[in-house]
Amino acid sequence: MKLRDLLLSLSVMAIWGFNFSMIKLGVSEIDPLLVAAMRFLCATFPLILFIKRPEVAWRHLIAYGLVFGTGVWGMASCAITFGLSSGMASVLLQTDVLTSVFAGVWFYKERISSRMKLGIGISLLGLIVSLLYTNGNVTLLGILLISISAICWPLAGVIMKQSGTTAPFAFNIWGILFAPLPLLALSVLINGVDVLATSYQHWTSKAWLSVLFQAYPTTVFGYWVWNKMLLKYPMSLMAPFTLLVSVFALFSGYLVYGEQLNPTQWVACSAFLLGIALVVYRGPLGFTIKSASTKPL
Repeated sequence: MKLRDLLLSLSVMAIWGFNFSMIKLGVSEIDPLLVAAMRFLCATFPLILFIKRPEVAWRHLIAYGLVFGTGVWGMASCAITFGLSSGMASVLLQTDVLTSVFAGVWFYKERISSRMKLGIGISLLGLIVSLLYTNGNVTLLGILLISISAICWPLAGVIMKQSGTTAPFAFNIWGILFAPLPLLALSVLINGVDVLATSYQHWTSKAWLSVLFQAYPTTVFGYWVWNKMLLKYPMSLMAPFTLLVSVFALFSGYLVYGEQLNPTQWVACSAFLLGIALVVYRGPLGFTIKSASTKPL
């Protein structure tokens, strides 16, 4: 991997990890569904005016916006609101790797290798221990909501794959066009129409910082770089990078909010991430750093 690409990939992992702390910053004062809705609204406009719509059926874009917007990030934001620490939210969201494996078996009849079975077993054991030995950074409702998020993540991938798109970044931008309205409707359904006025009155610079960070560094820049890297390098090389998201999220949670894991949770979370690494690893990485090229991304 070229040095420039390595640094870009690491920067995206750091941004995605720090994003969990930024989510917590916004949802600490504002309804989490409205924060997520504003995130996707800002990520879509005005960028969508300059990106051609991918040649896919509208139903795929609408379904992606609903599942990715409300299912993944709406529920993840709510999980943090209801007591799940930002660091633990990032760790538990890694269970999307397991749900992705099961989705592959269910939808595409993929086979699970012995190494993957071992990884799944280790990760599940680590997950159970980390939940049982909580220090108050895990709540039952938070677990339920982040589980929904983890289940929806591979479903969003299935929707994109079934669309047949050859432009994943354009598909992502046009798909999240349909994320804000379902999030807004769900917020009003749960909290009543007064939530709009209340959120407007309590909207602060912290809320704007949270939304803008989620919209531009996380969504626009992060997914642009990630899709570029996926086109240049095999998935077996890129997939393990995503494990660093939890590392950066745990560090930022400690740095910003003083969140800590107890010793048992540190061991359990390490075992969980080790198991996930065994699942996503597909062979020798061939990891050599080359001098940066002048060829643009």
